[in-house]
Amino acid sequence: MSISRRTVLAGAAASAAALASSEQAAFAAAPPTGKQAPGFYRYKVGDLELTQVHDGARTFPLPDGFVRNASKDDINKALEGLFLPRDQVTITFSPVVVNSGSKLTVIDTGNGPQQQANAPVGLFASNLTAAGIDAKNVDIVVISHFHPDHINGLRTADGALAFPNAEIKVPEREWAFFMNDENMNKAPDAAKGMYQNARRVFKDLADKVTKYDYDKEVAPGITAIETNGHTPGHASFVVNSGSTKMLIQSDITNHPGLFAANPGWHLVFDMDPVKAEATRRKFFDMAAAEKLRVAGYHYPFPAVGNVEKTATGYRVIPSMWNPAL
Repeated sequence: MSISRRTVLAGAAASAAALASSEQAAFAAAPPTGKQAPGFYRYKVGDLELTQVHDGARTFPLPDGFVRNASKDDINKALEGLFLPRDQVTITFSPVVVNSGSKLTVIDTGNGPQQQANAPVGLFASNLTAAGIDAKNVDIVVISHFHPDHINGLRTADGALAFPNAEIKVPEREWAFFMNDENMNKAPDAAKGMYQNARRVFKDLADKVTKYDYDKEVAPGITAIETNGHTPGHASFVVNSGSTKMLIQSDITNHPGLFAANPGWHLVFDMDPVKAEATRRKFFDMAAAEKLRVAGYHYPFPAVGNVEKTATGYRVIPSMWNPAL
């Protein structure tokens, strides 16, 4: 039998009729669960064990100016090409945990505790527990930059430290920029909240915060690299074990289907969009040329893939879910 729209619709109607008939004979119905399973995914880089831990996803109407140099029509065409709804954006969040055997390192901490019930974000702490990782056992927390969705998980809902025994490491250039009162005072009113939030999160932590420079090892097997543009001190990371290497790209792109495919698009969240574009192209050229696996904070979960260069940009090819390490 040849497949056509008519045969598909006929098959769907027959299935619906059969389902209705079976429901009449059913003894009981299972209630819907109403929530997703915990989100975490493990894989290896050499001898290192990495765990992507999902912090949830936020969906919002596509705002004017979401991409500074592209129209809503262009963005909607890209969304349709990804089989995503028009006129809305979904951003996902996935911190990374690296276990070297001697040290347990968290890279970025998610959105932090949320006020509303059944929040779609702020799931990092509960998913970390579901993954069998005790926050008290984390040795090092490495922050890539100071946007709230990366630092707010340093605190619990009552303001205590979420990782009470961890050394907190931040980019030196990022600290110098966001903790500078002059920079905060001259920032646009809409941006002042980021500076104030950084002060809230890092309050009384001067003795626990270590400021790091680029091209230095920040934890066993993890080296920070300069990827400025999204913020003035933004860092990404090379994870290396033996002959195996991968990249953690932090916020070099937001959703890769939009911003890797269109590397010249300037996202509203990029503080220096021209620098961010240059960084994006340089980083993805390296990832594609060296065929390196990349973990992306805003990639669709489980947020790991490889990069292929195309005629107009880049394509992130998701890694296959592997049931074994």
